[in-house]
Amino acid sequence: MDKFFKLKEHGTNTTTEIMAGITTFFAMSYILFVNPSVLSAAGMPSQAVFLATIIASAVSTLIMGLFANVPYALAPGMGLNAFFTYTVVFGLGFTWQEALAMVFICGLFNVFITVTKVRKSIIKSIPLGLQHAIGGGIGVFIAYLGFKNANLITFLTSGSDIITVNGVAPAEATAATFENGVYSVLAGGGAVPSITTFTEPSVLLAVFGLMLTAVLVVKNVRGAILIGIVATTLLGIPFGVVDLSAINLAENSLADAFAELGTTTFAAFDGMGSLFSDPAKLPTVLMTIFAFSLSDTFDTLGTFIGTGRKTGIFSEEDERALETSSGFNSKMDKALFADAIGTSIGAIFGTSNTTTYVESAAGIAAGGRTGLTAVTTAALFVLSTLLAPVAGLVPAAATAPALIIVGVMMVSSFLDVEWNNFEEALPAFFAAVFMAMSFSISYGIAAAFILHCLVKIVTGKAKDVHPILWGATALFILNFIILTKL
Repeated sequence: MDKFFKLKEHGTNTTTEIMAGITTFFAMSYILFVNPSVLSAAGMPSQAVFLATIIASAVSTLIMGLFANVPYALAPGMGLNAFFTYTVVFGLGFTWQEALAMVFICGLFNVFITVTKVRKSIIKSIPLGLQHAIGGGIGVFIAYLGFKNANLITFLTSGSDIITVNGVAPAEATAATFENGVYSVLAGGGAVPSITTFTEPSVLLAVFGLMLTAVLVVKNVRGAILIGIVATTLLGIPFGVVDLSAINLAENSLADAFAELGTTTFAAFDGMGSLFSDPAKLPTVLMTIFAFSLSDTFDTLGTFIGTGRKTGIFSEEDERALETSSGFNSKMDKALFADAIGTSIGAIFGTSNTTTYVESAAGIAAGGRTGLTAVTTAALFVLSTLLAPVAGLVPAAATAPALIIVGVMMVSSFLDVEWNNFEEALPAFFAAVFMAMSFSISYGIAAAFILHCLVKIVTGKAKDVHPILWGATALFILNFIILTKL
């Protein structure tokens, strides 16, 4: 074990890696239940998506651990699954089979740009200050995600600020709009955030978990984040947040789920034929694949840059190898490839884009430094096929404090940003703010890139911007234009 994963070389041990893997799994296990809920709205069988989510997560995370030897876990991405359902299927009118076909093609395209070194060339083109800003921005994003999951923040919006309900303008809504309940409300800038009233048991539980985890981290207790998750979950039982009666191993049997999986497995190839049958739709198809790929690529790059540099997972030697080597000689090369093939694997079985999860930072904060962390997380995903009711007992109130604490740890990357230099501070600030407010790592990176290029133009330093950074910025702007058309 030590020889294969090089544990001593990375300053870690088997126990730490396994605990880190468990921490990562609990921090992201919500996807097992959220993803089927989102994709089933598009008409996909829920149990099939549940298994597809497990398969995509387990296989791609296992490849990440064994091939790249890094502690990152993958799963179908939040935001990308919503784009799949509400934009591609509901908005553009594609079938879910056709949407899966586009995800599969997106995966192949990501493999292509990884093999041809386009992805790592993008990393090399990003100035060091921006890389630190992205890392700190991801810390803000993770903390915000934790506050949101804990329901510590509420939003108030008036009826006049509501743009759509279930994808339909309020004035055009009919009874059919609400057949499956209210699953999507889009509001304008009039939504006002405020702190919760602390009357809900789940919120109080989250506050307890946050205080406990903070104390354990301050006291340098080994496995502090995992202990916090487990202790908060146990306390959730008398709080009424964790409902033990929900355990029902007979309901939604594994056999039924595998029977439904046959419906979605290889459905992407069924959708491929009809996807290109109408030449008039070809521009929309290509634009949609591009939108999938851009978000997927920069979410992953942001996660690697934000967490890998600060923790030493990707060392200076790896960074030099990234620039000078060919093939897959550096850990970054291997990690990017492992991430790239995850999307196509997921599409084959029936789920939206699979991407590297920023929640991996929870396991990294718990001490995970090698692929053993990822292998442990992958094993737990496999076990969750049998223990889904038990895994589902861990409430968001227990994992949210872990995300907040990890976010606090990661914002230290901002120390390496020259805040007294407004040229560097401006894109750094927008990287952090946009990641949280737009709930997207890639949009935060887009804001940073655009403002970085703008600053260089107006200061007469346009030649200092790497050509790839110009290209990436142009693609982001094009993507925003495309989104106005989709």
